[in-house]
Amino acid sequence: MNKKNFTRRDFLKAAAATPLAGVWKSGLGHGGMQNEEEKSRVVLIRDKNALVSLKQPDAGAIQKMLDDAVATLFGEKNVNDAWKKIVEPSDIVGIKSNIWRFIPTTTEVEQAIKKRLLGAGVIGENISINDRSVRSDPVFQKATILINARPMRSHHWSGVGSLIKNYITFTPNWPAWHGDSCADLAKIWTDFSLKEKTKLNILVMLTPLFHGIGPHHYSQKYVWEYRGLIVGRDPVAVDATGLRIIEAKRREFFGEDRPLRPPAKHIFLADTRHKLGNSRPEKIELIKLGWKEDILI
Repeated sequence: MNKKNFTRRDFLKAAAATPLAGVWKSGLGHGGMQNEEEKSRVVLIRDKNALVSLKQPDAGAIQKMLDDAVATLFGEKNVNDAWKKIVEPSDIVGIKSNIWRFIPTTTEVEQAIKKRLLGAGVIGENISINDRSVRSDPVFQKATILINARPMRSHHWSGVGSLIKNYITFTPNWPAWHGDSCADLAKIWTDFSLKEKTKLNILVMLTPLFHGIGPHHYSQKYVWEYRGLIVGRDPVAVDATGLRIIEAKRREFFGEDRPLRPPAKHIFLADTRHKLGNSRPEKIELIKLGWKEDILI
């Protein structure tokens, strides 16, 4: 039996019986996370023109940044060829966003992703952008592919809000994951069959928040215009790269080592305890594109 046809047919049966059930997409070697013995490729791209203002990204610059990063990540000259390694026209795609009002994923990033999904042949009704209602979203319930996109910021319970943490809304009880500085957030990815579905992770570093005081804290004093995106298949490697930048900014701003409180240990435990991906710099192939001023890494 053809494996690809079998996968699709089985998926339709499984999705009806089990919302958010996992599915193995053929060609995972191109679109999924690398084997744990391999280095994880991560692309950091920045553009001086990425922001019109602190709260307003430039849509054209964001599209080009995403296109260049994805093409480089998949080793393609043409961005459309790169997206064909992520999705097929028959796929059902959930774009997992983040709507925190102070620093959201941004409409510009969301629409840049959607544009390339449509260009790869995915029909509009099979694409949904959602954050807090993914469990009740019909597209997410049937999704064969997930694209994970969120901003990096300091976080009262987990040290930083990360790509790994972005999937907490797939769980029915968010506070249940807050214990021990959210140490086991990576377990969500396996417990809810999300690991193999996730083909692309985009950490939005346009205006990161590098310091916070208490729950839901935001201050422009602790935000800077980094104007970057970090893109990869391995969410742990992408998060670890973003964390290194946050830590470097804290050293620069405070004039000394000022560890996050609490520490963002869920990123490293995602590697050492849960084997979700690579957190150590020596296991990350970091490619830097675009604007280099004050890159901090």
